[in-house]
Amino acid sequence: MDRKGVGVRHLFLLLVALLAGTSQLLVVDANSWWSMALTPIQRPEMYIIGAQPLCTQLSGLSQGQRKLCQLYQDHMMYIGDGAKTGIKECQYQFRQRRWNCSTVDNTSVFGRVMQIGSRETAFTYAISAAGVVNAISRACREGELSTCGCSRAARPRDLPRDWLWGGCGDNVHYGYRFAREFVDAREREKNFPRGSAEHSRTLMNLQNNEAGRQAVYNLANVACKCHGVSGSCSLKTCWLQLADFRRVGEFLKEKYDSAAAMRIGRRGKLEQVDKRFNPPTPEDLVYIDPSPDYCLHNETTGSLGTQGRLCNKTSEGMDGCELMCCGRGYDQFKMYKHERCHCKFHWCCYVKCKRCTSLVDQFVCK
Repeated sequence: MDRKGVGVRHLFLLLVALLAGTSQLLVVDANSWWSMALTPIQRPEMYIIGAQPLCTQLSGLSQGQRKLCQLYQDHMMYIGDGAKTGIKECQYQFRQRRWNCSTVDNTSVFGRVMQIGSRETAFTYAISAAGVVNAISRACREGELSTCGCSRAARPRDLPRDWLWGGCGDNVHYGYRFAREFVDAREREKNFPRGSAEHSRTLMNLQNNEAGRQAVYNLANVACKCHGVSGSCSLKTCWLQLADFRRVGEFLKEKYDSAAAMRIGRRGKLEQVDKRFNPPTPEDLVYIDPSPDYCLHNETTGSLGTQGRLCNKTSEGMDGCELMCCGRGYDQFKMYKHERCHCKFHWCCYVKCKRCTSLVDQFVCK
């Protein structure tokens, strides 16, 4: 073989080695059903005869999810709404952290950072699954879906006898079941070797999906309305109602802070790295990879870095300039801030405010 042939062969082997080296990182699909949050979805009846079907237009669906789409087309708009709710809540909960749940494109939504099985990825899967339960449960109550209606939850045992159990409650039971079928479909279709790195990531995703659904299901509570002459509340009607989604986000953020580090065991199941702690329950978040520091822009990990992020000079928390800027320092500039002020209530019935402008200091990471 001549030198040219040897050179080509070496180049080919180098390329194979590089691809093999990156294969461990690429354990999730580039596209995701999360992209439904960034794509406007019309009601199925809005599609005219002969137009392209709804399910073929939605990117990021796995084969099983596409089949569910064909069977439950009227659900898709609310799955998109649920994903959007989850993303917004994620961005709120992490607004003062180095990783702030930023969306980067319309296909993978969060980019390559989701290819790492970190605790941030765990939270994202949980809050997204929770968003779907929330949206579907509410759509059932509002009569928007053909296969479900108001909640049929059993009357709570501790409800006083003279209170009526009825009304039209959020159908969290249906929302939980449908979200489990749809969101988990992608993971259950995968057939990775038992005990492999890809298999451990699949188990991680399934655990965190379930934790998100459990949060919405368990935080739903009883709401009541008074009836009677002149508001005497001589009679009450009660029903099952979803908790405010901010409360779900705060609950899952606490689970993020206490997430369990896991690894794949000999039996092909996830087991705790540190067995001194109690094993995680279905409500807990788990992760298999350490988090990047998110300080610097890194194409490989998908970290966006913190350069240009606003920080709080006086705070000693994660939003403080020292921690947010990772010790790189910060720049100071002034900007005009406009806000409502001197508000007065006028009878009847409106509030009139003035518009105040002030010059404030802002600090930005170098």
